[in-house]
Amino acid sequence: MSDNLKVGIKNICREYGRDRSRLMDILEAVQGQFGWISSEAIDLTARELSMPRAEVEGVVSFYAFLHQQPTGKAIIRMCDGVSCNMNGGHNVADLFKKELGISFGQTTSDGKITLEHTSCLGMCDQGPAAIINGTVITHISTDTVKEIVHTLRETADPRKLVKTFGAGQNADRLIQSMVTNNIRKHGPVIFSVMEPFLALKNALAMNPAEVIRDIKTARLRGRGGAGFPTGMKWDFTREAEGQRRFVLCNADEGEPGTFKDRVLLTECPHMVFEGMTIAGYAIGAEEGIVYLRGEYQYLKNYLENVLAERREAGLLGKNLAGKAGFHFTIRIQMGAGAYVCGEETALINSCEGLRGEPRDRPPFRAQQGYLGAPTVINNVETFCCVTRILEKGAPWFAQIGSQASSGTKLFSVSGDCNRPGIYELPYGITLKDLLVEVGGEDAIGVQVGGPSGQCVSPAGFNRIICYEDLATGGSIIVFGPGRNIIEIAGQFLDFFIEESCGWCVPCRVGNVLLKERVNKILAGKGEPEDLAYLEELGKTVKTMSRCGLGQTSPNPVLTTLQNFRGVYEKGLKKPLDKMQRTFDLDSALQEAVRIQGRQPVHFQD
Repeated sequence: MSDNLKVGIKNICREYGRDRSRLMDILEAVQGQFGWISSEAIDLTARELSMPRAEVEGVVSFYAFLHQQPTGKAIIRMCDGVSCNMNGGHNVADLFKKELGISFGQTTSDGKITLEHTSCLGMCDQGPAAIINGTVITHISTDTVKEIVHTLRETADPRKLVKTFGAGQNADRLIQSMVTNNIRKHGPVIFSVMEPFLALKNALAMNPAEVIRDIKTARLRGRGGAGFPTGMKWDFTREAEGQRRFVLCNADEGEPGTFKDRVLLTECPHMVFEGMTIAGYAIGAEEGIVYLRGEYQYLKNYLENVLAERREAGLLGKNLAGKAGFHFTIRIQMGAGAYVCGEETALINSCEGLRGEPRDRPPFRAQQGYLGAPTVINNVETFCCVTRILEKGAPWFAQIGSQASSGTKLFSVSGDCNRPGIYELPYGITLKDLLVEVGGEDAIGVQVGGPSGQCVSPAGFNRIICYEDLATGGSIIVFGPGRNIIEIAGQFLDFFIEESCGWCVPCRVGNVLLKERVNKILAGKGEPEDLAYLEELGKTVKTMSRCGLGQTSPNPVLTTLQNFRGVYEKGLKKPLDKMQRTFDLDSALQEAVRIQGRQPVHFQD
């Protein structure tokens, strides 16, 4: 074994205290130093951490951003999300293949450039986009591909492709990214002036039970889509048995069409961290973790610096903000390219250095979460709302929105509209009014809540966006005239097939079967019976799957079948003499024709 590899891994493992639960950090550090994670590296890591080699290799093989084979000096990760592809992503991808002379998943013969696909980069409002060695490149066109390839071949430095910085903190010395925020609508809760540290000061003036009471009074529900009452979740966790408790922030927004958390982390990190700190005080936790998706690696140094500023100001650490006995710290845990880690139990496994596979329930996270301790998990937007509630007061927050959905909601809008970007709007707005706001009045359909949500037809545009009617985590993808709704449903299925952890058969196999039948309809060979098959299989996958990914993965098919049935029916072949002619005899005989060198003779009664 290489002495450099041996010494390097020993030092990396020592840096993380040979803590087996920090395996994700260790493996990313190994890859960062040596370029990839070889079989030798896996052996050495397992030995240093006194754990089975199979467990280390199992983690390496699970995450898309960890490599067991050498890669190019520059890795182009091209977004394959629906929003990027609607803006010409497929054409850009094809040109990359042509210019590089390789296919996706391959490295150029000179070892300089590797080309990969990734499901969604969270740049849906400025695609087509790619991440190259952690540098985000947006608005890629067929005109810029040659420049990108030339620069990477000459320098292998994607930072030279960034000519201008996006507004706001994207220009900060620790980010310096071309990413734009595209904040189109400022609302009273998130995007308004905040008095620094007032929320935390107000919280520490109460006892923990009173803080939770305020969250309940504000009627705050989780902003991730499920809408579970935040105060109730905190109450359960505080009352659970155990000496340690944890606060986890889910910043793994991987749902195609969703990018609001990226903007919040860029422009409102203090609001996020303050909300986590308030949660720690309320439930009796001393440790918090932000699980940051691998695609947002470019924000890590900036966020670490914000945490350092808060520690220096006494807003993190021992006896925080002068409150004797209240200790709370926050660390950032990087993901490595796995959408399923947005599911809470899979996220916990990843934080513990395991494969990001969902856990069985019960036990629930409030009783046994991270490291087996009671754990609160909320998303980025939820923690921002917590900060505002403690700053402005529960009654102020509760009077915004609708009867059962208080406050505002951040919407990530992309697709066929004039003004894609981030909108903060109060709950209770109709989908029709939102389309007017974003310049998408001519939409033929809208995907609400990402692929796991529902595709709404014009007949449903008067529905109200709130938990009582049309619930969403925030993703809004607009489909204009000329879009093929069935084709889009198929692309969403591709996403779920790619991102399934593969643990359970209904999700692993069922989604593939759904996609095959959708492809049959798209090829013009669909039969009336296929629609019943899709509905039955979709319901089976939803019912029998182990976690939320599989339980929602058939939604692209089921909701389009429900709301766009006429589109499916137009794509079906009418039976002839009660027989459906989906078998193409000429195509089936082509191989025999080639071998024999003559055309077949067909006989018909």
